Order: sequence, then structure tokens, then C-alpha cells
Amino acid sequence: MVTAIGQWVRSPEAVRRLAYAATALTVTAVVGTIDENVLVPAGWVWLVLPAALTAMALPPGQRTVVFAACAGFVALVSTGESVHLGLAAAGLVFVSTCEDPARRPWRGWAAGVAGAAVAFTIALLNRRGVYAQPFAFVAAGYLLAVLLRSWSRGNALTRETTALRDQAAWLEQRTNLARELHDVVGHHVTAMVVQAEAGQFASDPAVALRAIATSGRTALRELDTLVVHLRDPDAPILVSAPPRLSDIDELLAEPLRQQGLAVHVRVDADAGLDEVGALAAYRIAQEAITNIARHANATTAWVELTRAGGQARLRVSDNGIGPPQAVARGSGLLGIEERARALGGSSHVSGRPGGGTVLEAILPVAKP
Repeated sequence: MVTAIGQWVRSPEAVRRLAYAATALTVTAVVGTIDENVLVPAGWVWLVLPAALTAMALPPGQRTVVFAACAGFVALVSTGESVHLGLAAAGLVFVSTCEDPARRPWRGWAAGVAGAAVAFTIALLNRRGVYAQPFAFVAAGYLLAVLLRSWSRGNALTRETTALRDQAAWLEQRTNLARELHDVVGHHVTAMVVQAEAGQFASDPAVALRAIATSGRTALRELDTLVVHLRDPDAPILVSAPPRLSDIDELLAEPLRQQGLAVHVRVDADAGLDEVGALAAYRIAQEAITNIARHANATTAWVELTRAGGQARLRVSDNGIGPPQAVARGSGLLGIEERARALGGSSHVSGRPGGGTVLEAILPVAKP
């Protein structure tokens, strides 16, 4: 019960409805009890009530004009003996300002000040002394409305910010999932294709078939993990055990060696990368090696991970046909760029002197 009331009070729309109800009661009580001490017959003042009630059925732009006119009229006809009419004027200015669709509402306070100015002038001309109370009531109504509008706008911006933040988080999850799907499953499928093609000419095709089966089972297991994440976005994207840098040689390069591609791997013992950086380096090397197997038509490839000061430099090169004239940013290269940029690094693809392709990624080392 207390929680529900707290949530209701924190809602600007609920507070606005409560304020409107209080204003309606105040205006009705003040105007309905007027019978004398005003500048016009009391019946004219009573007309404010049906006018305000009718205004609620009008569009916001017209509604604010009617309430502003009523506020100005009430302020104008009040006198020193009916100063309590200022409460009605304040309420009408409040509603007019709240309903004003303009970014900077002005009709309510302008009409209220104009009415108060006329009442002030009439009081001076009739030698009734200085009558400035309506100005204070008009200002109070306007300031309260501005506070409510500001709170409502701030609340709306907070909701929009939260929605945009949630959408950005969702898009980041989708991007991570797409990158993992491409890097992990794509690598295993490419390895299966390479093994199948090489197995056609091998003396013992059963070896290739066993390798294909192993790659297929691994791909299915890790694909299942990604599907679980699709069903439960809060589930972490974990594909098998986090790879080590030494796995670049054991898991990525060795299958290509078995198919006749000479792959030379050199990884510094102290590359300076933490677990996140090591995973990024592994995935970048994985994508680069996969591209060599698929597109390079190379006989030799080199993978080097070295440390230079505050940076780790990953260089994957081959002696194949080299990059095309216009390097297309497909899912693989885009994923490499995203991984490097996410850690504050960079990546670059270029031709290798003597023929082939060079992919170089710079990653910051972990802070001690």
C-alpha cells in the first residue's frame, strides 16, 4: 500500500490530476461564495465556473486561452475587500500555464498580470490605496505551474533516456552475438570445408572424416550456447572455456598444418594482455586464419603476437594472392575492428611485400 502510494506520488501525471482537483475545489469555493465587494455584479464572476468547465473539452491551445482570460478577469474585478479572489486567479493561471502547449508558456501569466494591473490602477484612481496582492497570486500560480512542467519534462526525459539505454544495451548484445556466431561457428565450418577438400586426396580419408566430425560437434555445442543466449538475453555469451593465447597454435594453426598449409606462430610469453584482451587477440587471430584458409590461396602463414611498451601487436600475414583493390568490410573484418576498438585499439589490413596480405591489430596492454 505504501509502495503504491509512493509510486503514485512520483508520477507527474498523477500529481497534475491531484493539483487540478485541488484547484477546481479552490476556484469553486472562492468564486461561488462571492456576492459583493467586486467591481462587477457577482453573477458575472460566477460565469467563470461554466467557462472553465467548458474549456476542459477544448484542445490544449484553446483551453489555455480560456483559462488565461478567466484568470485575467478574476484578477481585474477583485478589490481590497475581496482579496481572496486572488486564490482563484492563481489557480486559473496555474491551469492555463500547465495546459499551454508552447515551450515557453506566457498566456496565463500575461493575462493575470494585465488583470492585476487594471485592478491596481482602478484602486489608485478610486483612492483605495495600493492594491498589489493580485500580482503575488499570479506569480505564485505561474511559478507552481512552471515547477510542475519542469518536473514532468524531466521525468519524461528520464524515461526516454532509460528506454534508449535499454535499446543500446540490446543492440550491443545482438552485435556481440553476431560477432561470436561469425567467429566461432564460421571458423569451424571453414575448417570442415578445408578438411573435406583435403580428405579427397588423402591416403586415409577416415582421418579427415574424424576431424570433420570433431569440428562439427564443437560447432554444434557452441552454437547451442549462442541459441541459449537468444532465448535468455541475460545469459552470458560463453563458448566453451575461455581460450588461451597458446591455443592460437594448438587449436587454430594445427588444423591448417594438417591440410598442408605451413603456419608459423610466435607469441610472447608476456604479451601483457588480461583475459578480455587475450580473448580479443584470439578471436582476431581466429578470423584472420579463417580468412587465409578461405580466400588467400596461400602456402605459408605467420602469426606473431609481441609486446611493445604499452601495446600488444598482433600481426597475421600470408604469402597468398593478397588483398583485393577495394577491401570489403564484411562481418569478419568488421568484427575485428569492433573488437580492437572496444579495447581502445585499432586494426589495419594491407598488402605484404613480396605478395600476400597482412592484418595488424594493436591492443592496449593491461594496466598493472
